[in-house]
Amino acid sequence: MELTEARDLRGGRSCWKPEDKPSLASEPPPKARVDVAIVGAGIMGAMLAERLSTGGRRVALLDRRPPAHGSTAASTALVMWGADVPLTHLAERIGIDEAARRWRRVRAAARSLSDRIDALGIACGRIDRPELYLAGTLLDERALEAEGDARRKAGLPSAFLAADAVAARFGIAPRAALLSAGSYEVDPVKLTEGLLIRARRHGAAIGFPYDVVAVEQQEKGLAVRTAEGTVLLADEVILATGYERAHWYLPAAFAVSSSYAIATPPGIAPLWRENAMIWEASNPYIYARATADGRIVAGGEDEDFDDAGRRDALIGAKAGILQAKVAAIIGTDTMPPDCAWAAAFGSSPDGLPAIGRAVNHDHLWLASGFGGNGVTFAALAIELIAAALDGKPDPDASCFDPYRFE
Repeated sequence: MELTEARDLRGGRSCWKPEDKPSLASEPPPKARVDVAIVGAGIMGAMLAERLSTGGRRVALLDRRPPAHGSTAASTALVMWGADVPLTHLAERIGIDEAARRWRRVRAAARSLSDRIDALGIACGRIDRPELYLAGTLLDERALEAEGDARRKAGLPSAFLAADAVAARFGIAPRAALLSAGSYEVDPVKLTEGLLIRARRHGAAIGFPYDVVAVEQQEKGLAVRTAEGTVLLADEVILATGYERAHWYLPAAFAVSSSYAIATPPGIAPLWRENAMIWEASNPYIYARATADGRIVAGGEDEDFDDAGRRDALIGAKAGILQAKVAAIIGTDTMPPDCAWAAAFGSSPDGLPAIGRAVNHDHLWLASGFGGNGVTFAALAIELIAAALDGKPDPDASCFDPYRFE
């Protein structure tokens, strides 16, 4: 069995366009031992490489694809702190104090990432947006109001709006909603590329295509072996392989399904006021946002299978459903499709990621951003893993431990 799954991660045509010729040239893995080897050159791997190399560590990053050519190119990149599992539902399982602790930690990571993007001047179209969480089949109006109360008591910035107030302020069909601050949008491909450029400036070696097939414990550290016959020695190894799961280490609770998205041509937005990020408290859910160049991006309609052929065969039908649902929410039929795509999507029972040491391996780490907030979870992963590598474990690390469901 190989180290990680090999998947066809996306089909159709995304509006995020990684260049056929990557902006970064590949380089062979260093012959000298490195402090950290990272497997995966998507948004998670890029964030880890940038932060660890900037902090003075010798970093090598390997991927079987060019940077940002896997799930990152299919991400719709709504950077939010609200998890897929509502706070009140999570509180029923683990108690409100523990549920609130996790949500506050995710919100802090989203805020830290926005500050860092701005401070570094990474040109990735980052724009602050209000977030509207609409009542639906998962949380009706009464349950949504209770969700807002729980968030406010936890110190999270959400306010309940009645249906008429939502319609008056945002110019969409009347439906009760929670209005939250602290969310933003990015171009995930440009953010990944910008982070990797910075990582390389700080000495990180970035190589592709190198298909890592094994990580072996040796007397002098970990040996990272590739299908191409390369062996890289590292003190620490981080598996940031996205939805291509590490079979031996990631529990089955972290599942892979299929998700769908569409985008209009540029210049269509705004179609509602304040260009708020909109998503539904429903199952199946839908979400929509505008982009910096005026596209409307919408997604959702998940299916619980992971077969790529079956997934991609539904792109046309799912595009029509997404178009109709968004048009009903915003009260318009001006939703001309330009791009439509499908992608693998990872979920977890609590909507939160798997970040921490792999079982029985002190120097092998999992950084798996399963759940709807992949970009935010990447920011969280670097905070937790960097703290552990510095010998100062984060007090919230156990909240996101990969084995918390066992």
